[in-house]
Amino acid sequence: MFTKHPGGLRLLTVHAHPDDESSKGAATLARYAAEGVEVLVATCTGGERGSVLNPAMDRPEVRDNLARIRREEMAAAREILGVRQQFLGFVDSGMPSPEEPLPEGCFAAQPVEVAAAPLVTLIREFRPQVVITYDETGGYPHPDHVMTHQVTVEAFEAAADPKRYPEAGEPWQAAKLYYHLALSRAWFQTLHDAMTERGVDSAMGELLAGWPDTPPALATTTRIACSEQFAIRDAAMLAHATQVEPGAAFMAHPRDIEREVWPTEDYHLARSFVSGPGTAGPGTGGGETDLFAGLRAKEGAA
Repeated sequence: MFTKHPGGLRLLTVHAHPDDESSKGAATLARYAAEGVEVLVATCTGGERGSVLNPAMDRPEVRDNLARIRREEMAAAREILGVRQQFLGFVDSGMPSPEEPLPEGCFAAQPVEVAAAPLVTLIREFRPQVVITYDETGGYPHPDHVMTHQVTVEAFEAAADPKRYPEAGEPWQAAKLYYHLALSRAWFQTLHDAMTERGVDSAMGELLAGWPDTPPALATTTRIACSEQFAIRDAAMLAHATQVEPGAAFMAHPRDIEREVWPTEDYHLARSFVSGPGTAGPGTGGGETDLFAGLRAKEGAA
């Protein structure tokens, strides 16, 4: 159970696996936590079927104990970010090929209503004004990421309805639902161009050349300035040592260039019960610079 603090701001972000909270929106979480906002990470699975992506950690004893190690990594990252975290208790689905069935009992094989139940309970206990998750694509086509989107939308809507999940506590209407726009093509292109212009080697060109033909990105409604928290984000990512290789992939680009050309983390406002100065409309372009825009004056009533 969570202690309720009338008048406080609360942010819930819902992710599929340990490490997702550090690679998507971590600087935002660190910024708000430092400002005194209560920040909670809900992690749907334990990442049990994940791979060991850091060659230095790819050892038999690590692979044999991956579930435990990933929980330990999550605990370390949580402390670095200054947030709370809770597992929802589902099992990682892995990344089966299109011809393979989902593993029996895994997260993505659950009925949405069943998988959403613990998140409905969490929302009603924690009472966040703001909820963040992935868009309909999951950010990339991992079955757990797509399922996380579906479960979060279901829970966001159902938590406010007293007729749904009546055993899950008193209803709570979160005010806003955002989708991550992290690791977008525009982000990669901007950093690649900036590095190339400065004579810095960029490995992003190959990635951009092979970028899949995907639908246009959702409109950016909200940009959170958080470059001062990039170092915290990076430390949290490196805490997930089985998943992140220092100096490779996302960890390879110069941070001074990133702070100069893309100093924000960006979001799409998908649902909102808030209006007023500084707020964006759901699904539209906008100039929001605060996830709690339109809510801070209402803190005393929260």
